[in-house]
Amino acid sequence: MTESFPRQQARTRRFTLGVPRAFAVSPAGDQVTFLRSKSGTDPLTCLWLFDVGSGTERLIADPAVLSFSGDEDLPPEEKRRRERVREQAGGIVSYAVDAAVRTAVFSLAGRVFAVDLVAAAAGGDGTGGTAGVRGGPGAERTAGPGAGGVAALRELTLQAPALDPRPDPSGRWVAYVSGGALRVANLGVDDEGGTGDRVVAGPADAPESNAGVTYGLAEFIAAEEMDRTRGYWWAPDGTAVLVARVDETPVTRWYIADPANPGRSPAEVGYPAAGTPNADVSLILAELAGRHTTVDWDREAFPYLVTACWDDKGGSADPLIVVQSRDQRRMRILVADRATGATSLLREDSDPQWVDIVPGVPAWTAGGRIAWTVTEDDARRLVVATPGELSWGGAEPVTPPGLQVREILGVDGHAVLFTASEEPTEIGLWSYGPGGLTRVSRGPGVFAGRRAGGTTVLTGRSLDEDGATIRVLRDDGDVAGGEKPEGQIACYAETPNLVVPRPALLSLGPRQVRTAILFPSWHEPGSGPLPVLLDPYGGPHSQRVLAARGAYLTSQWFAEQGFAVLIADGRGTPGRGPAWDRAVAGNLADPVLEDQVDALYAAAERFGDLDLSRVAIRGWSFGGYLSALAVLRRPDVFHAAVVGAPVTDQHLYDTHYTERYLGLPEENPGAYDHCSPVRDAERLPQEDRDKATFRPMMIIHGLADDNVVVAHTLRLSSALLAAGYPHTVLPLSGVTHMTPQEVVAENLLLLQVGFLRQALAARRPGDL
Repeated sequence: MTESFPRQQARTRRFTLGVPRAFAVSPAGDQVTFLRSKSGTDPLTCLWLFDVGSGTERLIADPAVLSFSGDEDLPPEEKRRRERVREQAGGIVSYAVDAAVRTAVFSLAGRVFAVDLVAAAAGGDGTGGTAGVRGGPGAERTAGPGAGGVAALRELTLQAPALDPRPDPSGRWVAYVSGGALRVANLGVDDEGGTGDRVVAGPADAPESNAGVTYGLAEFIAAEEMDRTRGYWWAPDGTAVLVARVDETPVTRWYIADPANPGRSPAEVGYPAAGTPNADVSLILAELAGRHTTVDWDREAFPYLVTACWDDKGGSADPLIVVQSRDQRRMRILVADRATGATSLLREDSDPQWVDIVPGVPAWTAGGRIAWTVTEDDARRLVVATPGELSWGGAEPVTPPGLQVREILGVDGHAVLFTASEEPTEIGLWSYGPGGLTRVSRGPGVFAGRRAGGTTVLTGRSLDEDGATIRVLRDDGDVAGGEKPEGQIACYAETPNLVVPRPALLSLGPRQVRTAILFPSWHEPGSGPLPVLLDPYGGPHSQRVLAARGAYLTSQWFAEQGFAVLIADGRGTPGRGPAWDRAVAGNLADPVLEDQVDALYAAAERFGDLDLSRVAIRGWSFGGYLSALAVLRRPDVFHAAVVGAPVTDQHLYDTHYTERYLGLPEENPGAYDHCSPVRDAERLPQEDRDKATFRPMMIIHGLADDNVVVAHTLRLSSALLAAGYPHTVLPLSGVTHMTPQEVVAENLLLLQVGFLRQALAARRPGDL
């Protein structure tokens, strides 16, 4: 019997298992390391190596062979990190390499392992030699002799639990966080035969008065909103570390309980809600020789540490740091003097609404140029310039106005690799170097990649195929030269059962809202009206309408249940440029809802089978918030809603996100009230309820959610109850903002479709 789609999607973690990711290319371009599980249903991620010359793969670290099942208790800090990056798998979910890509390190359940990639590539039978692991917990464990009997894989004897291990660029040291301190140890042994494990920044050297201070870890706001998940950066020569000191004592304490287990104490979390204090973040330059230097900048005016980087191309010996003002309207690149900690201004960018944080910048190229982005001609454009040109404004963009730069992926010599969009539904891979601007990817789709030593790993998804394709390309020595395929890294993701998405991508309404529409495979045009299900995210930071088949699997499954499914990326969603992004400044409600309505009506004009008397909407997170707005504000249009993990009271969401769009609560209280479904419910007619229009609403929320806490749903439900508004609340015990649990993920889909079909009386042919 063929497995159902909901079951298969749950078992494969939304078809992400078995997909290669986290590529690192050696400087010579001859080897690629990456992560991937051994099948499309195996939740344990392994570390692999691809030989470019032979086109062969080798498994070099397998958690199962190392006696890790994936169910081990993770350190709380690691659980929080995985939640921030929405990690759904287990095993080796991240790793780091030295500059030569000769050594890789990773952690499993708080223990650290090191892999000699040269030895691993030279020996073994494709299992990485991990069958020969010996030694008990706490001992140095070796596995699998490679060439000349050298151990390819070994466990390091380090302080446990160890978090975020990273080798220094030279491959001599490994840094990691344990007990709130940043520690450093030899990757080999020192002259006395020990590991030399010691604290280089933290309580052992500078005792703190409380337990709310950590060294080397990213704070909540950085990881959740700034795309910064790390808290320390090695100097290129491996003799010093730039370390973030995070003091969370000013942050308001919230308590997340587990009502299903009343004997457990609530989890205490520091949550910086809008208008409340953030963590106090500073930087220390810690020399391995023992000297500490505090990095000095105006932290009152620029409290957000966006990122930091060193020049690893042999130029400047001083690090760059990027800081942002609380209102996010100013961002500065500062040069930190390694000897004194004093900072000097390299560049300041400003914007009347906010300055965008673009992942991957600043980045140094060979020859001492810096990759940065600027906003000009309603486009986010790439700049590659000397520090002097950046400082005095003499840098000209190297990308045209019609190309929206999305992310800088890396630098290979003089060439900068980045993603960008000409059409919002497509994300191309591009490079800029001495030969000019080159599009690396070909055709429509969603692409990304990594490059080093003339080798490019190109990942691609398209509307024509399931899953991802990972090609390894070599060029002729010039980035702009002709590239030729050298191999392909296998993707083990499962092919969906019974669901083949057939989206039509459209531009609808007066603002040309990018929209996808999906019909049941069994539906013939003109055969009868279909109820409509809107399935958006619809807000900042996430895009649903993309030229990739895998983006529509769940939506197509809903369509097969008897719906015409509509997905619209309205104002505020990525890919359309700064003006489109900033159309929601000060108002996260009206523009996003208006664009959903416009797309619906425009689609109905084009497709006569859409039944506008039966329209529902479903969504999660911002999509859940949008779904609640839809039925509360436009019951004339929307007749039912599934509201998943919604932000209903903007005062309860975090500083960096909420204040970017709505400002500080005390300065702009009207915006907070206007964008709150709770206030909408409170404003429902009290004395004349017979005239109110109540639509069926199912609200779903994980009780362990530390991003959008369940208080959002409880406050909305309380206000609805006070207004006499019928609704259903589905609490998910032990579930966070993600829903990776197989039983939960599977049954959530089934419960939603049951609710929607009952609310709209939707039927399939077999139900007649």
